[in-house]
Amino acid sequence: MADPKTGGILKKGHEEGLKFAVSILEEHGLPLGLLPLANVIEVGFVKTTGYMWILQAKKVEHEFKLIKKLVSYDSEITGYVEKKRIKKLKGVKAKELMLWPPVNDISIEDPPTGKIHFKSLAGITKVFPEEAFAAGQ
Repeated sequence: MADPKTGGILKKGHEEGLKFAVSILEEHGLPLGLLPLANVIEVGFVKTTGYMWILQAKKVEHEFKLIKKLVSYDSEITGYVEKKRIKKLKGVKAKELMLWPPVNDISIEDPPTGKIHFKSLAGITKVFPEEAFAAGQ
C-alpha cells in the first residue's frame, strides 16, 4: 500500500502549520475554527487525493461554547478533505455523556443551510449550527 503522504505539501512549525490547516479548511468551504490546534509540529496535504495530516505536540481538548460540546483532538489527526466535507477522519472524538465516540465524517449541507453534520463509526450523527465552529469559538 502506497504512503498516502506521497506528493504532499508540508508545513512545519506551529505558525506555518496552523495557517496551512486554516487555508485548507477555507479552500474547501469548512468552518475555520473546526480544528483548534495547539503546538503544531507539522501539517501536510496532498491536493490530488485530499489526504491531510496534522501532528501536534500533544492531545488537545476544546470546548465549543456555543453548543457546549467538548471535543478531543489527538496528537495525530488524519482525513480526506473535499468540498464541504472531511471523511475517513481519525484522531477526533466528541464527548457524549460519559463516552468519547470517534468522529469519522464531517460534512456541511450543499446548498448551505447553516448546519454541520458529525458522524461516528457507531452510526451516531449529530447536527449543529455551523457558526459554532467559526474561528475563535
